[in-house]
Amino acid sequence: MPRFDALLVHGAALTVAVLFCWLLGDLAWHGLAHIDWAFLTEPPRDAGRAGGIGPILVSTGLILAVCLAVSVPLGVGAAVFLSEYTSSASAFGRAVEHSLDVLAGIPSIVFGLFGNAFFCIVLGLGFSILSGGLTLACMVLPILIRATEEGLRAVPTDVRHGAAALGLSRTRTLFGLLLPAAAPGLVVGLVLGIGRALAETAALIFTSGDVDRMPESLLDSGRALSLHIFDLSMNISGGNANAYASAVVLVVLLLAINLTASSLADRWLHRRSLVA
Repeated sequence: MPRFDALLVHGAALTVAVLFCWLLGDLAWHGLAHIDWAFLTEPPRDAGRAGGIGPILVSTGLILAVCLAVSVPLGVGAAVFLSEYTSSASAFGRAVEHSLDVLAGIPSIVFGLFGNAFFCIVLGLGFSILSGGLTLACMVLPILIRATEEGLRAVPTDVRHGAAALGLSRTRTLFGLLLPAAAPGLVVGLVLGIGRALAETAALIFTSGDVDRMPESLLDSGRALSLHIFDLSMNISGGNANAYASAVVLVVLLLAINLTASSLADRWLHRRSLVA
């Protein structure tokens, strides 16, 4: 007979899969009929009840690009410093790791208020795509740092000792051995960070603004797709149809990014294993 713990694990996995399929089915049932090329390219009209999400997609892409351009170099660099140059048993290392764990659990509305006070007011960026992207970078950094750090710490110490015995510098060891081996952790952190950034609403209300026109620069205000969905479903009477369609587009973007990142990481690791 199957063991009880195995049944419990399979039941939990099945429950998650059913809920996910139910959610996708509900979105597809209400939203797919409203999606066409015009919806993806035209600007919103009548407060979003009509028209499309062209400028919304552009603003979302720019906000995400700013977020990743800032968070990825800082996140990988901080993870390398914590795993390779700082002992986890030291007071400084423990303090940084505890700080990252606390930051990862802070509500997004707090990040939004911080972004508004610092980026919008102190730095004078105002309600802009740049302010929104920098705020999201602050939200994504704890997740990205911790995931990459754990990936680096999972690399066996023998790899470092072997590289040192062969006379490889720490820089060459890092970029040639450690970071490729930690690529799965980096991909996990990146995917989780992108998912949180794309789905964020509260932080962007106070930073990127709510303007639905086509942005001309990073200093223009821009409405993110998640904020557009929230506005249509909560504040606009008769906006549910376009809200569902926009939600379908958001889910498809998330799935495409996740699958692309995982596929690129697997292909890169496979190519490196063949070279080795």
